Formats: sequence, structure tokens, C-alpha cells
Amino acid sequence: MPNEMDYQGIGIRLAAQIVDGIISFLVYWFVGIFVASRMGGLTPGGFELHGYPALICCSATFGIIFAYFLILEGVFGQTLGKKLCKIKVVKEDGSPCDLSASFIRNILRIIDGIAVYLVGAIFIARSDKKQRLGDRVASTIVIKK
Repeated sequence: MPNEMDYQGIGIRLAAQIVDGIISFLVYWFVGIFVASRMGGLTPGGFELHGYPALICCSATFGIIFAYFLILEGVFGQTLGKKLCKIKVVKEDGSPCDLSASFIRNILRIIDGIAVYLVGAIFIARSDKKQRLGDRVASTIVIKK
């Protein structure tokens, strides 16, 4: 069955990642404004945080964004970016992605994302199933929905 699937490569996945990146930036912005309004650091142009407030902002943002990818891919197979681009994460056998596979593929996003996703792009380009490292370890693929 996997040979019948329409594996999706770098271009469409990049488009989905740009949408998800915009969402991630908005999460960072709102968390930053929230933390700065409570702990000081609001500026006319936004916020400026240092030390403990910056740590809180970055930690909360990371947690929210990680949960966004984990839950949306693990439950629905798609983030909002993937949904807009009409692609979906599934297991290699075509069954739905689950939270366990989603956790593995998304924790490895840390490695895939090195040098603005250059590592992930190299893995995708060198894979017959167009899998980044996280996909290979989690046994997932990205297909056209």
C-alpha cells in the first residue's frame, strides 16, 4: 500500500511550515505581551524581556507550539498549515498518525530544524518516501490528502 501513496516533498511541506511558523510567531507575540504586561517589559513597539521573564515567555511559547504540533498531528494528522496545503501525516502503512508517533516526529523537529530545516530537507531529498529524520524514526509519512 505505501507505494500507492502520494508522498509529499520539500516544497509543499515548506509552504505548510511557513503557515505554521506564522502561527508560532503569533503565539510567541501573545505570550510575550502577556508576560510583559504582568512582569514588566512592555515597550511602545511590543515587549522586551530579560532573565526570568524571558525564560517564562520562551518556555511557555515552546510548550504551546509543541502541543500544537503534537495534538493536531497526533489526533487529526494535520496542523493548520498542512490542512491549508492539503497534506497529512499518516503512518507508513497508511493508518492515522497517533500521539506516540506525533511525539517522536515532533521531538526530532529539533534536529530536523537545524539551519532553518536544512537537515530535514536533506533527509527528505534523500528518502524514497520523502521522510525527514522525525518521520523515519516515527515511521510516518506526509501524503497528499
